[in-house]
Amino acid sequence: MDSVSKRIEELVEEINKHNYNYYVLSQPSISDFEFDKMLEELNKLENEYPQYKRADSPTQRVGSDISNIFDTVSHDYPMLSLGNTYSEDDLLDFHNRLLKELEQEPEYVCELKFDGASISVKYENGIFTRAVTRGDGSKGDDVTKNIKTIRSIPLSAKSNKITDRFEIRGEIIMPHKTFEELNILREESGDTPFANPRNATSGSIKMIDSREVAKRRLDCYFYYMMGDNIPTDTHYKSLKMLQDAGFKVSEHSKLCKNINDVFEYIHYWDTERKNLPYDIDGIVIKVNSFKLQEILGYTAKTPKWAIAYKFKAEQVKTKLLSIDYQVGRTGAITPVANLEPVQLAGTIVKRASLHNADQIALHDIRVGDIVFVEKGGEIIPKIVGVALHEENSTPTKFIEHCPECGSELIRPEGEAKHFCPNSLNCPPQIKGKIEHFISRKAMDIDSLGEETVAQFYDNGLIKTPADLYTLTKEQILPLERMAEKSAVNIINSIENSKNVGFDKVLFALGIRYVGETVAKKLAYAFGNIENL
Repeated sequence: MDSVSKRIEELVEEINKHNYNYYVLSQPSISDFEFDKMLEELNKLENEYPQYKRADSPTQRVGSDISNIFDTVSHDYPMLSLGNTYSEDDLLDFHNRLLKELEQEPEYVCELKFDGASISVKYENGIFTRAVTRGDGSKGDDVTKNIKTIRSIPLSAKSNKITDRFEIRGEIIMPHKTFEELNILREESGDTPFANPRNATSGSIKMIDSREVAKRRLDCYFYYMMGDNIPTDTHYKSLKMLQDAGFKVSEHSKLCKNINDVFEYIHYWDTERKNLPYDIDGIVIKVNSFKLQEILGYTAKTPKWAIAYKFKAEQVKTKLLSIDYQVGRTGAITPVANLEPVQLAGTIVKRASLHNADQIALHDIRVGDIVFVEKGGEIIPKIVGVALHEENSTPTKFIEHCPECGSELIRPEGEAKHFCPNSLNCPPQIKGKIEHFISRKAMDIDSLGEETVAQFYDNGLIKTPADLYTLTKEQILPLERMAEKSAVNIINSIENSKNVGFDKVLFALGIRYVGETVAKKLAYAFGNIENL
């Protein structure tokens, strides 16, 4: 048995080394075939001798088909937001405030602000033990199984110089190439493409099946370390220490001696970011000294020693090919422009929001126009102006009837949007209401999703949210791509949703103007549905 244990140890160390070479250093030293054979041997030995399986074994990265019903856990250290600015004057004001409070000029560390999903990863005795999403800053979702599939995140630290117990904050991203390949696959299978890499990343880390997460080939960069007795006195040194311990840290982070160095860094990356293989939306500026960070402290929501400089939205010109009209769950009609594909902020843009009839009229947007498209924190890019009208083009006339059910549209007085009034029979409205009903902040029926709701509706199984509670396993099983386990999980999730609080039920009903906050106030004031 000693020889088996020794061989497992050798394979773990060897595979971890090659993972690091490939995913962190981008310097693979063996072929994919050789790597896969080693992983296959390790997996076989661990299955035969589970007593020798290590907590940091690379076999854990392949994922599990066990359903992750995410637990909500508290952060040991709050995950605060950063104050934002789009102005160099504001950044100078930030610097001057620090000068006044510290009575000295601080060194800064400038870092790329990755546009992905924040994560906090805990290590104990050098071993990866837990990964939690930002959540509300004080608590988040435990997504450990999914995050373990990201190969650039070490399952064990390579250095014993770091404190025994620490947390590191990072940003999970999806590189442009991976994003484009994923959307091609989604389009080929009839799924809706993701709007941008950030959305794809956020959706991926919350998937139920961690084997599917592993296929998404996510990446992660770490940027901050917390813990007791961290053996360094500056943030920049801590980044280098993390790097030496095998963690992926951006090679573009820079120590700046003064505010002028900071501005130079910002100007450089405002242009150069277009050449990166992933999205960034700004620069993070942090005081380097931990001692000075401690003196400056925190507000309720943000550290006073850091700020994010956000780049202004990027604009491109392209041709407007046609306009579609989408129907939301409230019946609101949203015009969406179909564009000649164009590269914008690291992704290929084919569609853009036109918002409403007033915005179309304001900019006199017509099919065939060359238009300006902007993407400034929007999920869907937006058209912000017209560069050139096509010759003999005619003004856009907003539709008068619902594109889905044919009902005559209405526009309530004082509203910017047109609405389809057929709330009981218009398919997108019905599906949208059910999707809202099952969502995380509402009834939290986590085994259902947009595609499953559409499948149930299209097969006549549900027409209202109430119909979910009459579903049986026998009705679900004959449906396409539905297995026994999936059907059981769905029925169990629906049953479990009966235990959610009154405020969540109110929010789930999708009453106009009753969001989360109003639902909580109503629930507190009335106590139960009968009183309400």
